Amino acid sequence: MIKFVCIYLLIINLAALFAMGLDKSKAKRRAWRIPERTLFLLSFIGGSIGALAGMYLFRHKTKHKKFVIGMPLILILYLVIACFVIRI
Repeated sequence: MIKFVCIYLLIINLAALFAMGLDKSKAKRRAWRIPERTLFLLSFIGGSIGALAGMYLFRHKTKHKKFVIGMPLILILYLVIACFVIRI
């Protein structure tokens, strides 16, 4: 079970990182963009580390308060939940 969770987290975080990079690339070219809702969804389903890494690696969405505050809050929420689950 732990192996499955680790593989899932790796894949979803890579997807979030890739999505941030792709959206930044599309923003530069004024092309179709990935909806903000999708970026938050990727973070919420476990990709918050990848989304945060993508934000700062690609300097994308770093001027948007809802991303600068929201992404770390999602990560903190997951860390708190993980602490409770591991203790039980």
